[in-house]
Amino acid sequence: MIFITAKFRILPKHADDWPAIARDFTLATRAEDGCLWFDWSRSVEDPTEYVLVEAFRDGEAGAAHVQSSHFETARQTLPPYLAETPRIVNFELPQDDWSELGEMAVQR
Repeated sequence: MIFITAKFRILPKHADDWPAIARDFTLATRAEDGCLWFDWSRSVEDPTEYVLVEAFRDGEAGAAHVQSSHFETARQTLPPYLAETPRIVNFELPQDDWSELGEMAVQR
């Protein structure tokens, strides 16, 4: 799978509205055949920072994502709300889902 984590710093006046601003892009990406997940979280230390954790089945699915019309629309419509260029970590991993964190295993 292609595993991506990106940090988006949003202009303060738009930070509370970011989930709604990015909603169409988020929903369209989640509907892609090769998307495994596409989840936003907000930093507990910096209210202007959102972290996007996304995964795609393989390189082909990742390529389809960046070539999609909704990705192109996002490239045009989202940057005006950003305080800086997003930062990204992108890896190809030999798995297709989350692994358990064994060091904190829950026994019930």
